[in-house]
Amino acid sequence: MANTFGTDILIQAEDPQKAADFYVKELGFEITDKKSNMVSLHGENINLFIERGPVLGPVTDKKSNMVSLHGENINLFIERGPVLGPVFEVTVKSVDEAKASLQKKGCQVIKDEPDFPRCYIKDPNGLIYNLTE
Repeated sequence: MANTFGTDILIQAEDPQKAADFYVKELGFEITDKKSNMVSLHGENINLFIERGPVLGPVTDKKSNMVSLHGENINLFIERGPVLGPVFEVTVKSVDEAKASLQKKGCQVIKDEPDFPRCYIKDPNGLIYNLTE
């Protein structure tokens, strides 16, 4: 099996339109299609599809502190710690500014590592992403 990933990501949310509106306003995505149970968005490097349904379950690894899998188009990291589920990385100009702005919009800081600098944020729709510079 080839170790490549596409640019399409599917997540689930109880209210796909509400989730899409958040990602358009806060992360710069553009809505490209709307259906009764799914909203399609396009970003600079990925396409995000939000389907009506429960939040997708967590990925965990109990054997080591971190497992790193490197592919041609994507890297997958599995680390010990609190259950986060899938985590997407979002590059911003300033982690501190983005964190403050997103907290005002109802996001919760899950894990803050200012020395790195990076910060794990859980948005109002349940999606977790890692803000990096």
